[in-house]
Amino acid sequence: MPNTNRTPLMAGNWKSNLNHQEAVVLVQKLAWTLDDKKHDYSRVEVVVLPPFTDIRSVQTLVDGDRLQIRYGAQDVSEHDGGAYTGEISAAMLAKLGCSYVVVGHSERREHHGETDDLVNTKAHKALEGGMTPIVCVGERLEIRQSGDHATHTCHQVEGALDGFTPEQVAGLVIAYEPIWAIGTGEVATPDDAQEVCEAIREHCRTTHGDAAADGVRILYGGSVKAANVAGIMSEADVDGCLVGGSSLQADEFGGICRYYDMPVL
Repeated sequence: MPNTNRTPLMAGNWKSNLNHQEAVVLVQKLAWTLDDKKHDYSRVEVVVLPPFTDIRSVQTLVDGDRLQIRYGAQDVSEHDGGAYTGEISAAMLAKLGCSYVVVGHSERREHHGETDDLVNTKAHKALEGGMTPIVCVGERLEIRQSGDHATHTCHQVEGALDGFTPEQVAGLVIAYEPIWAIGTGEVATPDDAQEVCEAIREHCRTTHGDAAADGVRILYGGSVKAANVAGIMSEADVDGCLVGGSSLQADEFGGICRYYDMPVL
């Protein structure tokens, strides 16, 4: 069973969806859904990751209604500010009250050519800004089929966490997202997820020590739904989920957040 010393985290990545008005409606519905079920936020942390244009509206709602839902950003600039048109700095996101920042999502790596070195720089910027990086790693289908998926993923982790102290690593979040299971309807089995999440944790143990490995939260991401989340969350080294499309539906994401009420199938 999962380590009870690590609070499970369910993070909804909205990607490039919803304008600021739609964002407010979704967060309101999610809050109502969770409140109706008397969700215990100390038992499972709930985070939404809207597009940049929605963050201010989400902040206003969360602060105004004193919601326990947290929020963050889907990316951050490698620069501190200045003449970098279109870039959003860590200081800007921190000022908006963001708690988390996703770095190195597979779509950023694929479509924007982000390397492990750049992911590492962005993770450092997020942490320096007082926010927790959600560092994404994962393999393509051909790497999975070759049997090198754990080695490949741990290599990404090593690059992304370069220069972090053991204390810092203990407070980070790593999201394992097998690329072949993102938005495809395919999903890694609980055993598949556990295999790589365990490998990531043991890699952290080797490189940063026991406290870092025992503290870092490792999420699974890839076609997570209310129907399959309980099985995934039953694994010892899975501490939550990075949820894509299902996080755009309040009832579905609410069910994912309350996975502990569901039977393990």
